[in-house]
Amino acid sequence: MSLSSRFNAFLERHMPSGLYPRALLILFLPVLLLQALMIGILLERYYDNVTRVFGRSMARQAGFVLQQYEQGPRTPDAFAALSSDALRRLRMEISLSPDPLPIQPEPPFYEFFENRMIRYLGDQTSQPFFVESGTADDKVSFRIQMSNGEVMRFRFSADRLGLGDTSTILAVLLCSSLLFLGIATIFLRNQIRPIQDLARAAKAFGIGQTQTPLRPRGAAEVKDAGLAFLDMRQRLVRHVEQRTAMLAGVSHDLRTILTRFKLELAVLGDNPKIHPLKEDVDEMQHMLEDYMAFVKGDGGEEATESDLAALIASTVESVERDRPDSDSVIHVGELPAGTVKLKANAFRRLLTNLVSNAVRYGRKVEVSAHLQSSRLKVFVDDDGPGIPADQREDVFRPFVRLDNARNLDETGTGLGLAIAQDIAQAHGGEITLRDSPTGGLRAEVNLPQ
Repeated sequence: MSLSSRFNAFLERHMPSGLYPRALLILFLPVLLLQALMIGILLERYYDNVTRVFGRSMARQAGFVLQQYEQGPRTPDAFAALSSDALRRLRMEISLSPDPLPIQPEPPFYEFFENRMIRYLGDQTSQPFFVESGTADDKVSFRIQMSNGEVMRFRFSADRLGLGDTSTILAVLLCSSLLFLGIATIFLRNQIRPIQDLARAAKAFGIGQTQTPLRPRGAAEVKDAGLAFLDMRQRLVRHVEQRTAMLAGVSHDLRTILTRFKLELAVLGDNPKIHPLKEDVDEMQHMLEDYMAFVKGDGGEEATESDLAALIASTVESVERDRPDSDSVIHVGELPAGTVKLKANAFRRLLTNLVSNAVRYGRKVEVSAHLQSSRLKVFVDDDGPGIPADQREDVFRPFVRLDNARNLDETGTGLGLAIAQDIAQAHGGEITLRDSPTGGLRAEVNLPQ
């Protein structure tokens, strides 16, 4: 994997998933980094200028005091007078140090004050000196060795640096940054909202809600995408309506012919030789109904609040009533209380196909459901032979027939599980086939709520 691929994978793992949070991050990070950089440069230049002025001033004052002492009588009374004058006029404490002058070490690069004091003292005096790194009483101190070998120590209060209050500057920078970022966030939100509306409309259309309102707006590209989606949705709806109408007409014509067949067979009486013909006509009738159900899907039904327990109970009773000769036992397990949002008629057909499949291949069938994290999960378990894991995706394809295929409905058209999956997807969910705890196959219906 290349470096760019690794970097992209890292961003995908740690970046927010939504477009709006990502856009905010892209907007905020450069601004915050730029502000931090500008504040750092501003403060560094400010402190550098203040330190340079202070360092030069202190070095000149120390040089002047040192010159006065060396040109004077150098008596204790003269030094006391000079010390009093320096304290009163220059706010500088001076003293004669009995200790020898130590060797000046090289200060770290970040100790810019010490570095500048060393430079400025070197410019103002040719005598050896030593700049102290700091004292506990918040004083700036350095020593200079005089020509006679004596060492004079100079101490200044740190407040003589004259550092102004930078909180006002920082507050102005922070408030202005927050103000402009707030304005940018509002504008960005208005640009992102049309994309979110388009995504919601596309998602709603994917689950069969064809009338979800969408007003194309925003940037030209986003508006064009919204108009293209509306045009596509209209063409798809018109195509489905035309296909359904055509197949409904074909079905009506074929049903008319099948009705004539049934009447002619009824006239022939109860002859054992015509029993296979009657069974063929009934099978053709069921096949036509399955084809129409597959084409129509959920039939444009709107989702409503439905009693899940009552819906499952009525479906199970219907399957048991349609199979009076079956020796399979259907048990209804744990069900959530209350109502769920479903397309009731379409969901009943979905559940009928799953339960009928389970009853056809298993002796014991259990139907259960529960709500978890705003998802409705319905389980249909049986103890039948099951389906190999590598063939479970194929059984949802229309008209596909496998050996021991569990996608066959009553008429053997191969549309049972295809219709069920189509209805589940119209709800925004899916059906997954797994191994059942009872030893057979589990059909898990996962729908959003």
